[in-house]
Amino acid sequence: MIKRSIWRLLNLCSHFGIDISQFYKSVTNLPIYVKHAYNYKISTSDNNRFPLRIGRLNPILTEFKEGAGNARGHYFFQDLWAAQKIYNAQPTRHVDIGSRIDGFIAHLLVFRSVEVIDIRPLKSNIPGLTFVQENATDLFRFKDNSLESISSLHAIEHFGLGRYGDPLDPDACFKAMDALARVLQPGGRLYFSVPIGIERVEFNAHRVFAPETILKTFQRLDLLSFGAVDDMGSFHPTAHPEDFSGADFSCGFFEFTKTGRPVI
Repeated sequence: MIKRSIWRLLNLCSHFGIDISQFYKSVTNLPIYVKHAYNYKISTSDNNRFPLRIGRLNPILTEFKEGAGNARGHYFFQDLWAAQKIYNAQPTRHVDIGSRIDGFIAHLLVFRSVEVIDIRPLKSNIPGLTFVQENATDLFRFKDNSLESISSLHAIEHFGLGRYGDPLDPDACFKAMDALARVLQPGGRLYFSVPIGIERVEFNAHRVFAPETILKTFQRLDLLSFGAVDDMGSFHPTAHPEDFSGADFSCGFFEFTKTGRPVI
């Protein structure tokens, strides 16, 4: 409980541009930097091509013991999970709603074109990426049962909270999920992820959904597979949604399909 309270305090401070943990690391690592700079200075000769100059100092104080990268957490695993499934399925057309451009969409662009809809602007001309800036809550641009392959990763939890300039609507997340189910064609695939655990809204950052809420909202679809990242950041490629009902802030990966006759 104490650790969770500290984490929430640090997270709140970061939203105001105050990163206490980074400040602490910087202060405690400053002596290391000074020592390194001094040793580098005295070890270089007068004709060295890279002499240390005071006016060119650019201190990086927090990476002395950092790892090679971050191969864990919600975004890392969800992006790989969905990209691998889409690569194996090889749909003729894929549409994404609001997923991360510099993660998941970049993965897809390696092997296919992608259509992305997002309320936020994108000022890039990326080969293979068709981008439409609009509110994707209702997906009116698509007919019923018209899309073979759809993804929306870590996006729907933000709909209707105003965080990205979108209109306030407490029910926008459910409207968006209904729209995704409506436009998915029979036999198609929907790759969907949101934070899961004890249900709540943390205004205006995001919502956390009970897993059963997601299954109930998509009740006209069939769940093909489920994976998750737990509260500790570990990936469970095969899991049961109900096991995460009491989680704090996990992430559920839902693969749905639509079977039977088209829904009218």
